[in-house]
Amino acid sequence: MSAQRPVRIGNASGFYGDRFAAVQEQLTGGELDYLTGDYLAELTMLILGRDLLKDPSRGYARTFLRQLRENLALAKDRGVRIVVNAGGLNPAGLADAVRSLARELDVDAAVAHVEGDDLRARAGELGFGKPLTANAYLGAWGIVECLRQGADVVITGRVTDASLVVGPAAAHHGWGREDYDALAGAVVAGHVVECGAQATGGNYAFFDDRSEVPDLRHPGFPIAEVYADGSSVITKHPGTGGAVTVGTVTAQLLYEIAGARYAGPDVTARFDTIRLSSDGPDRVRISGVRGEPPPPELKVCLNSLGGYRNATTFVLTGLDIEAKAALVRDQMEQLLAKARPAEVRWTLARTDKPDAATEEEASALLHCVVKDTDPAKVGRAFSGAAVELALASYPGFHVTAPPGDGSPYGVYTPAYVDARKVPHVAVLPDGARVEIAPAQRTQELTDLPEPELPEPLRPQSYRRAPLGLVAGARSGDKGGDANVGVWVRTEAAWRWLATTLTVDEFRRLLPETADLPVRRYLLPNLKAMNFVVSGLLGQGVASQARFDPQAKALGEWLRSRHVDIPEELL
Repeated sequence: MSAQRPVRIGNASGFYGDRFAAVQEQLTGGELDYLTGDYLAELTMLILGRDLLKDPSRGYARTFLRQLRENLALAKDRGVRIVVNAGGLNPAGLADAVRSLARELDVDAAVAHVEGDDLRARAGELGFGKPLTANAYLGAWGIVECLRQGADVVITGRVTDASLVVGPAAAHHGWGREDYDALAGAVVAGHVVECGAQATGGNYAFFDDRSEVPDLRHPGFPIAEVYADGSSVITKHPGTGGAVTVGTVTAQLLYEIAGARYAGPDVTARFDTIRLSSDGPDRVRISGVRGEPPPPELKVCLNSLGGYRNATTFVLTGLDIEAKAALVRDQMEQLLAKARPAEVRWTLARTDKPDAATEEEASALLHCVVKDTDPAKVGRAFSGAAVELALASYPGFHVTAPPGDGSPYGVYTPAYVDARKVPHVAVLPDGARVEIAPAQRTQELTDLPEPELPEPLRPQSYRRAPLGLVAGARSGDKGGDANVGVWVRTEAAWRWLATTLTVDEFRRLLPETADLPVRRYLLPNLKAMNFVVSGLLGQGVASQARFDPQAKALGEWLRSRHVDIPEELL
């Protein structure tokens, strides 16, 4: 690591709706130079787009403004500068609101914002049709310009999540546009802390290992100490809950990624070069990250209104579960025949147990989801059909909740645009506008050759047991695709996992993926692999295509599946 003092960058939000008190907890828990917050996701952009339709002055994360009311003076007093993407679809509007708040609170805070990502007005020209939202993922250099010009608060729209950390680090250390290794290191640090408490034990596969995560009741939020060479230490404030370990950091590194090349608008970070090591209690060092020029195109998030959706869940109790499900399904199909929705999806969840001690344990759940562009077909027509069966169907008929009116759902579509066609503007505290040039050097994104497999483990005996006894996992969504990152904690376990958990075995363990394209990427430095399943989530989280629409628990399903595990690993 460089001898120069690292910049301490905390995170206080991983999504719109995260812990409200986290901003104050981070500001009062210890020393920070910057505080960041990630408020945006693909679904959030749709929500903000609908807000903007109702009121043109909205379109930003209003929670952040309420957090700032309580903490702006505190941040200014402590010399902590704030960088957030809470501007959503209206960063200028949120910046104005923050200035008004600062005047009201009598806090001398310089406020700047970054814009240019919103491409709605040019969607047709760029070949995107007529989406509700169209936002390119900008990089960190607009943030850097705002900070170098004295901003205390920087509001952005849709920048990459990691840019919230890359911007402060680059401004602090004076990096240039082609300091690729340093930038890539900051991208990795940003990727770790961007989801808040997921880096400190939240949603962690081995959460019940008290030797690693002693207390998860109220995990602290993470901090990245980023050095001048791009290496970093991930930590948290002393005395806060949760834990920062090589395992918790590994888990977050595998969240919502694809291959070893992790592309962004400023740099492509090589995740196959990441090295993790313990740097003391609740401190994990990240080093060795290499960077390459970014691709010439920016990713664009398109959200459209897809139609209307409704659902009901029938409770089936006791004997003859399959026959009861068949009866009510036949009845509903007949009732819907005259005005059948475009999509009718049935799912039977066999949550029932034989000879159950409670009625709930004796029950299974039959879900029916309908979608159509005509709200009438999924509204009263569907609700009425389900209610009409109350006294005329299977014994014990009831539903978890009465069906309601249909509600609109969204469709996410990824797109790409030449970075030279997207404006990137830093609007400084004095109102001056600075155009940020796109990357001059670019490199087309290609997959790396698969690394060599390790020497296979040659165990003497096996035991049939859940995969999760030796492997951790974290899964998530990217539009209609899902990813499942899997890692182990010892070299012997890696030798077994890398040669055992193939794509074919993955498909066998998760039958929902059997007919879908699946790619496997190996990351030997992390003793990890990542599976990307194309199309599992249909048209994205907002379309609610499956039981777990964001694939958050897909990894835990995989861990629960039984495989033959070498005895020496158990």
